[in-house]
Order: sequence, then structure tokens, then C-alpha cells
Amino acid sequence: MALVNLMDTAVVPASVKVMRMHELSVHERTHLASEALLVLDGRLELDVSGRPVSVAKGELYVLPAGTPHTARRGSHGTLVVVELA
Repeated sequence: MALVNLMDTAVVPASVKVMRMHELSVHERTHLASEALLVLDGRLELDVSGRPVSVAKGELYVLPAGTPHTARRGSHGTLVVVELA
């Protein structure tokens, strides 16, 4: 897991999404930009580059740009996704 101090970065465009997770899996994907995933409630179950990762309520997980990942079945709750362009 990587910690990002936004005060140390240049101002860049960002996309912020709030999502409800409904225990369904999502197809594997990659993104051109890094993503920060913040679980507000529930639990996010990921496969990141083929390894299982569990993110609990209140935890933040940062996916570097180009990292293959998928949400696994069982993910539930509310997720905030910040994609840095």
C-alpha cells in the first residue's frame, strides 16, 4: 500500500466517484492514472496483479497507474474512488 501526500503533488485534474458495492465481482481492468480507493463502510475485496487484497472500513488503498485489478465477489458497502489524471 502506498501513501500519497497530496500537498506534495502538483495540482492535477482528478475524478471523484462514490460507489455502492453490491457483492458482485468486476472484470479485471487497468487505468492510465493512479487510483485511491477509500472504503467508507463495508469491505473491498480486490485481486491486484493476481494477489488478494482486503480493504476494510476507513482504509485507503492506492493502485498505481497500469496495475491490473478486479473487485472480487463479496465486496460490499460504500467506496470513494479518486482517479488522478
